[in-house]
Amino acid sequence: MSTFTLRPVNPDVYSVHAPDGVHIGNLKRIGAVWKFKAIGYDAAGQLVPGGGPYTDRHNTAFSVPDARELSARLNDPPLG
Repeated sequence: MSTFTLRPVNPDVYSVHAPDGVHIGNLKRIGAVWKFKAIGYDAAGQLVPGGGPYTDRHNTAFSVPDARELSARLNDPPLG
């Protein structure tokens, strides 16, 4: 299982990074719920909100920002 890391941006946002350091999305607090917001990049390097390898996990909800839970849920079932 891939283990992701969370890096704080501000009290309501964490950036989510793959084991190789690639930014794959953000965990954003919306009200009392934390939601994973997938991101990707197009061929020109422009940000694609909701895109990337975890686009099918976009808007997955969490009760707290926890890297282990995030890793387990984003990889269940494993992508690829």
